[in-house]
Amino acid sequence: MARKIVLVGNPNVGKSVVFSHLTGSKVMISNYGGTTVEFTRGKLDTEEESFEVLDAPGTYSLTPSSKVEEVASSLVDQADLVVNVVDATNLERNLFLTTEVLERDVPAIIALNMIDEAGHKGVRIDIGKLELLLGVPVIPTVAVSGEGLKDLVDALPRAINKKAEPLEIADRWSHIGALISEVQEIVHRHHSWLETLQDASLRPLTGIPIAAGVLFIAFQLVIGLGELIAGFIEKYLFNGLYEPLLVYLSGLMGGSGLLHDILIGKLVGGEIAFEESLGVLTTGVFVEFGVVLPFLTVFYFVLGFLEDSGYLPRLAVMADRGMHRIGLHGYSIIPMVLGFGCNVPAALAVRNLESRREKFIACTLMAVAVPCMAQLAMIVGLVGRYGGAYLAVVFASLFFIWIVLGLIIDRVRPGYTPSMVMEIPPYRIPSLRAQAKKLGMRIKGLIVHATPYILGGILLVNILFTVGLVDYLGFIFTPIITGILGLPGEAVSTLLIGFLRKDVAVAMLVPLGLSARQFVIGAVVLAAYFPCAATFTVLVKEMGVKDMLKSAAIMIVTALTAGFALNLLLDTIVPAAYLAVGLVTLAIILALIMGNTSDRREFSDIDREAQE
Repeated sequence: MARKIVLVGNPNVGKSVVFSHLTGSKVMISNYGGTTVEFTRGKLDTEEESFEVLDAPGTYSLTPSSKVEEVASSLVDQADLVVNVVDATNLERNLFLTTEVLERDVPAIIALNMIDEAGHKGVRIDIGKLELLLGVPVIPTVAVSGEGLKDLVDALPRAINKKAEPLEIADRWSHIGALISEVQEIVHRHHSWLETLQDASLRPLTGIPIAAGVLFIAFQLVIGLGELIAGFIEKYLFNGLYEPLLVYLSGLMGGSGLLHDILIGKLVGGEIAFEESLGVLTTGVFVEFGVVLPFLTVFYFVLGFLEDSGYLPRLAVMADRGMHRIGLHGYSIIPMVLGFGCNVPAALAVRNLESRREKFIACTLMAVAVPCMAQLAMIVGLVGRYGGAYLAVVFASLFFIWIVLGLIIDRVRPGYTPSMVMEIPPYRIPSLRAQAKKLGMRIKGLIVHATPYILGGILLVNILFTVGLVDYLGFIFTPIITGILGLPGEAVSTLLIGFLRKDVAVAMLVPLGLSARQFVIGAVVLAAYFPCAATFTVLVKEMGVKDMLKSAAIMIVTALTAGFALNLLLDTIVPAAYLAVGLVTLAIILALIMGNTSDRREFSDIDREAQE
């Protein structure tokens, strides 16, 4: 059996890049048993032997205070050899974890990474003396370029089981301080333009415009390239290659029947319609690979660049204060941003949040008020025909819902929001090789984890249509749709289709001959009322059935309330533009007022828990 190497280190120290160089392309993402915490597994072959390499979740300590730290600690205990990746630009903080690793009964070696950046910052480290004082091999590396990684592999047989005596926290920091004074020297230097930009990214006056610009460029790239890739896939792969195969299969099954309706779906005008047939092999495959995957591929590439360049943690810091007001901390901005690409990976990203409470709030807000890229494009294209004012009402309404619903759940759901502790790495140029590998791993993870749930959800909806339950539900809910939302009874079918494809449901509002007011109501309700089948099934997996049922109830009530309110307001003398401005202003005022109360409540909760 291959010996097990575990890579361990603080977040943002280049650990995953080291892993990428060591293992090549044959890697696998796994959930640690009994948790939703992920780690990556790969294989390293040397001339002497083969190793199984595990990339543990980034952690600051092996004394567990969260699931992530618990998993990292457990992986270290199971290791045959530990490679501790240390950030040379932040040696003192990184050595806290190093001293804990050296207290475990396992051979260890230190990869002193980003040694080039340390030199650029005027940090001089005596590597020989550091190795002597720690008692284990210390190998300087530059993971982005691969420098020193061959030396690291060659040094694996020299890993030493130090088994140092455990230290109390105060003694540990004193010990680290003594080490630093012996091995590190700081040389004075002036700030570079990149460091000046780093500081500007964290100041509200300059950071907010920078964030707005970065997000604008990112979404322009995602929309433009995503549409280009999606058009190519639909034209050449689905229409050119896949459709003839399905036509042949449909002919073999006689063009009808229960099995045909489930696999191929209903033929539209005697032909296969990928978006409308509702078959597992037609709409099911098309939703994931023809709609979700093209936009998601570009989105993941942009996200990976923002992560590895060092900007994403700065965005989280900028968002932290605002996110705290709705019961979340700054890192929750990640699933929200992901949601604008596709809600499915956004739901998967929520697993990185610490508590069940945060996951519940983040999942609910994301599903209710963050439309995916396909739905977003459809809303802009169709509602925009009536003028920018009505389009502004749609987005102002979703923003208002996001703020107010977050404030309400924060007060109803027990618990408090923990403070955000996040490493802020320096800006750096991402490695294209690491980017490509990360992109491949994420896409593979999505396909492996989400495909069964996407196809399963579509199969369920298909069966409901086939047995006629959808028509029956439409008959029952027509009075609600007409009386509360002011929409024609035929709009019931769009809400039911929205469970499968929200963007298609928005498009189905067009033949109904709606007024601008009705179209705005329909767009908002479709965005807020329920996640699509793919997102719903993934949310059930991540949240559990009980929490998902609670979240679903909140979504339905919120959508009906928002639709009813818009039906009243847009039917009165309130012009659309004034309504949009009023909703945004009111949401901000509520967040500011109720946020101050929330802060006081959280601190009082912490004090009470400490006393208990």
